[in-house]
Amino acid sequence: MSDFTVYYWPAPFRGEFPRAVLAHAGADWTEAGTDATADMMGREVADQPVPFMAPPLIHDSKHGVYISEMPAILAYLGDRFGLLPANGHHAALTHKIIADSNDILDEITCDGGREMWTADKWAEYEPRLARWMQIFEETGRRHGLTADAGHMLGTDAPGLADLVTYSLWYTMTDKLPPLAEQLEQHAPSVAALCRRLSASEALTRLREWSDAEFGDIYCGGQIEASLRDVLS
Repeated sequence: MSDFTVYYWPAPFRGEFPRAVLAHAGADWTEAGTDATADMMGREVADQPVPFMAPPLIHDSKHGVYISEMPAILAYLGDRFGLLPANGHHAALTHKIIADSNDILDEITCDGGREMWTADKWAEYEPRLARWMQIFEETGRRHGLTADAGHMLGTDAPGLADLVTYSLWYTMTDKLPPLAEQLEQHAPSVAALCRRLSASEALTRLREWSDAEFGDIYCGGQIEASLRDVLS
């Protein structure tokens, strides 16, 4: 039996964040799959192991707990594997990076596909996406991140902030290649950090597995189709 179970749809997107942390930590996990994820999501609230609206959801079998909501999952796993900084300010900045990432995922999918992208809407949004990239770049720069070395918050080894940054920007630009040039332009040190992390054995294995499982899918559905349409 695996130590963890990840409940998420057959796509990287929000599910790739806990997967990246688990992979980096060398943890063993099982993917619950679409049917089990849909079952958990569709249960009466009183029958859910933790009351939640939508995945990702993880089960830590060793500790007998379920955690939902991507930011809460990452906070839990960061504490579980010692990836949160001891410095209180840096710990708070880590949670900010998680929250920023969650905001960006909402924005780039128009709040989960409430509406579809059009060329005009995307043109209006692009400066905001560029600013998000600059925010990550400046955060890292203030803590010693360069194109050649360093981490988001000045740690000696990759911490939770680095893994979250990787999960956000590497996954997005890998699955949506037209955005890679923008990341290089607006956040070159972040792009370089993502490349360094992607070369690690653990994240290389995760990427190979993810590519084999999901192909080129990023977030899926009609919202991804509209996103790819405007990017093309």
